[in-house]
Amino acid sequence: MPLVPNKKNAVNNHNNAVVKMAKWALLPALLLSTACSNDDASVSGNTTPAPVTNASSGTSVATTAAQVMSTAPYRVADTYNVGERVYVRSMAVDKKQNRLWIGTSVGVMEVDITTRNLVKTYTREQGLANEYVFGMHVDSQGNRWFGTNGGGISRYSSKDEWKTYFPMHGLADYWVYSFTEQADGTLWIGTWAGLNKFDPKTETFVTYLKELVNEWVYGLDVDSQQRVWIGTEGGVNMFDGTTWKTWTHDDGLGADNDQNLPISANTGLGTRSRHDLSILSMDQQTYNPNYVFALKVTTDDNVWAGTWGGGVSRFDGKVWNNYTTKDGLAGNIVYSIAQDEKGGMWIGTNAGLSYFDGKEWHLFTTTDGLLDNNIYAVKPTANGQIWVGSRSGVTLLVAK
Repeated sequence: MPLVPNKKNAVNNHNNAVVKMAKWALLPALLLSTACSNDDASVSGNTTPAPVTNASSGTSVATTAAQVMSTAPYRVADTYNVGERVYVRSMAVDKKQNRLWIGTSVGVMEVDITTRNLVKTYTREQGLANEYVFGMHVDSQGNRWFGTNGGGISRYSSKDEWKTYFPMHGLADYWVYSFTEQADGTLWIGTWAGLNKFDPKTETFVTYLKELVNEWVYGLDVDSQQRVWIGTEGGVNMFDGTTWKTWTHDDGLGADNDQNLPISANTGLGTRSRHDLSILSMDQQTYNPNYVFALKVTTDDNVWAGTWGGGVSRFDGKVWNNYTTKDGLAGNIVYSIAQDEKGGMWIGTNAGLSYFDGKEWHLFTTTDGLLDNNIYAVKPTANGQIWVGSRSGVTLLVAK
């Protein structure tokens, strides 16, 4: 079944090649035999970042990871290659169907969590508005939501019916990066032109723009009080249904620039043609602590925010505590955050995957079996598995 990238709607042109499907099985490097997505810096971040060093010692994080790996309670069990130039950008779990949904730069895959077999692939041929899928969500009714790169939202209902939402329907933008859901079923959607609130009963959108510290929204989650937390390119917002609050680096978000890295000029305030996500400047990593790529509210209502160069920040309701490579984080640019069923935190960075058990940090890199050190998606499942998405494919971690 071919997976052909969307050349018309995506931010960047992709090479028009056909991806051949192979069986998703327990053998590594089987899923896709060729790749077609030329995912350059304007969408993905630089795919070959400069080596990240430990600010306190100057030693490479990869070396540190190799030393720490032996104590980690997890190991790499399998890898599933989806093509050298294909990116795994998002993942979602359907607990009722026991399915893992994987969003890539060339389509969506549905995988049986128990057998680890590929069930089906989805492209525009099946109903997606655009194959490049950045955000995914399975709602409380079993509907699957796909936020695409320039193609709006595609919803695949529990009745196997497709529907697409564009700005003409009330969606804030064609570029959609995140979803979260409140207890009453209200859906919140992060776009490059503001935040959407979606009422599933009336199928109507409300857009919030001027209320945000920045209109470019990436991370979204809801806490136990049903407050909505929003990670943007300019800081973190919280909306309790009535009032809005904002936190930036001035409030403690993101660690200080101890390495004196160049300040990133990307603020999200320019045009899309100028705006990019390159993490390098003159082959040197850049820094923007207000830029939040990922956001996760934990079971104890702590808010974790992944920043650009400022590491990962944890907000306990009063103060922000920052963790960087000095503390054991793999890299200071954080793309993804997840919490497993035991309460452990999984943090995907530009230099590998970090696991924090509440006391110690454990690191995983390509040295330990990852397909790539840029970790864009992490999804723990109820059976204790940890699925890790990067360029080239998916890595499965299991408890030792």
